[in-house]
This record gives sequence, C-alpha cells and structure tokens, in this order.
Amino acid sequence: MKTLSLKLPETLLARLAYAARERGESRSALVRDAIETFITKNNHAPKGSCLDIAKDLAGCVNGPADLSFSKKRMRGYGQ
Repeated sequence: MKTLSLKLPETLLARLAYAARERGESRSALVRDAIETFITKNNHAPKGSCLDIAKDLAGCVNGPADLSFSKKRMRGYGQ
C-alpha cells in the first residue's frame, strides 16, 4: 500500500478523529473508505480490471491460433 500525505484544518482533523473512534477504525481506514465512496458514487473511475471492463470482447475475434509464435506471421512486424 502506498502512502499519501495531506494537510487538514484542525477542525476537520478533529472531526475525522472523532468519526474514526466512533466507528472503531483508524483515521486512514476512514479516509480510504471516504475516497472509495466518493469515487464510486461520482463514477470517477471504472471498477475492476481491464478484463472485467472488456470481458464481452475477450475471445470474440476469429483468426489464426498461432499469431504469438508463428515466425511466418511475425515477419515484418514492428518495421
């Protein structure tokens, strides 16, 4: 897990500490939950992996099965 530092006004820090005590959680856990709720509620970021987002497209293309290792098919690739 990465670390994030931020500055809070003393009144907000006190409210955060109180809310964390009331929930029996750390301030960090409460802030993580608040950020996750904000992002999810406002649709700021997709949830899930790339595969989760595009799972309906996985395997929908027909083509040769040897594309990743066929020297004949790879000739000239990237030039």
